[in-house]
Amino acid sequence: MESPAAASPRVPRLWPFKRVYYGWAIVWASTVAAFGMAPMFGPVLGVFFSSIEEELGWDRATISLAFTLGSATGSVMQFLTGRLLDRYGARMVVVAAGIIIALAMVGLSWMHEPWHFWLAFGAGRGSALAGIQVGTGVALSNWFIRRRGRTIAIRGMGQRAGQSIMPMAIFAIMAVAGWRMAFLSLAGVTAILIILPALLYLRRRPEDLGMTLENMTPEELAEMNSGRGGRGSLGRLSRQVRDVSFTLAEAKRTRAFWLLLFFVIVERFALGSINLHMVVNFEDRGLAQGLAVSTLSIFAATSALTGLPWGFVFEHLHIRYGAMIMSGLLALSMVVLLVADNYPLAVLFAVLFGVAIGAGNIIENLLWADYFGRDHLGAIRGFGAPFRIASPTGPVLTGLLFDWTGSYTVPFVVFTVIFMVMTAAMYFATPPVKPAESGGG
Repeated sequence: MESPAAASPRVPRLWPFKRVYYGWAIVWASTVAAFGMAPMFGPVLGVFFSSIEEELGWDRATISLAFTLGSATGSVMQFLTGRLLDRYGARMVVVAAGIIIALAMVGLSWMHEPWHFWLAFGAGRGSALAGIQVGTGVALSNWFIRRRGRTIAIRGMGQRAGQSIMPMAIFAIMAVAGWRMAFLSLAGVTAILIILPALLYLRRRPEDLGMTLENMTPEELAEMNSGRGGRGSLGRLSRQVRDVSFTLAEAKRTRAFWLLLFFVIVERFALGSINLHMVVNFEDRGLAQGLAVSTLSIFAATSALTGLPWGFVFEHLHIRYGAMIMSGLLALSMVVLLVADNYPLAVLFAVLFGVAIGAGNIIENLLWADYFGRDHLGAIRGFGAPFRIASPTGPVLTGLLFDWTGSYTVPFVVFTVIFMVMTAAMYFATPPVKPAESGGG
């Protein structure tokens, strides 16, 4: 029987697979955009550290401040874009973000003063976080529920693939033409990968095109929302699939909302710092630049390859337990990083960290969507943005501590403790029950 996607005259003409649920076009566009935004993340920026230090004479705190400003900008922008995503969808938000990122790359190729760097990278990273990362996450959550884990995992694979492939390409361009040409080359790549797919394929929700969520029948939707649509055979650990949404006001009255917000704040505080300083840390430990960059590619490739298996796991395992597992793996990887003074240990860290981040790519999106539903997802995620202003301070504080002490030991110990506390926070973050359901079965 023909699917609703095939029957709908509102499916964009350039989507060639008329009998395939149009949600997979959203996955395609989101994954390509995630690949294209990779230069705005710490692992890729870290490749430029040594070259910028040598030519412009900036210390690591100065360089790290650009990353911090970008993350703070993303938090502010997310507060503004959250409601836009609920009302209008991700299409134009992602397109606008792609334009800003491309212009930022051009600006970075011309920079001579620290404020040039802070302004250009800040605008680009803020757009990547609030426009592309959040925008595509909301889009996928709006189009999928039973397969939400795997689709968000696929998008995460795109991001990590970009972080795996781009560093070596950048390293090659820098060796031939310098770091400025590397930034200029990235401008064209990001423009093509982000703007065109988003403009052509992203749409707000299946209902806008006359479809149902995942092409489910009315009977399937009713069964899912009755609580009989849970999947997996793991008992209380399994993820129950329900399309029940909390308003922002209802979510704020739950303990889980504030514990989840704490979780993502401290997670980004630590992860942003580690991603940014990873390569230069290994260079300081005596690794050649090529080997140090290769650990980044190993981490990103591991993250990309493990993302999809994690996605399938999270379609059966409740995301709360997935978050606890991820936090434990991050703590273990930090123990290795603290003693990693040779290449084999650096590779071991990269693999452990990559496995954890492979899960982390999925977890934040599933946390909010699985706990609070999709109808007000943009507003719920946007509300937490001002609280996340603390997260971007991690990279610059790490740079300052290095400049003062000549070592990354202190910040890395702090991050180990943070990951342990995150595990405890998720233990207490039991999923809430919507007030109107509290008397139901």
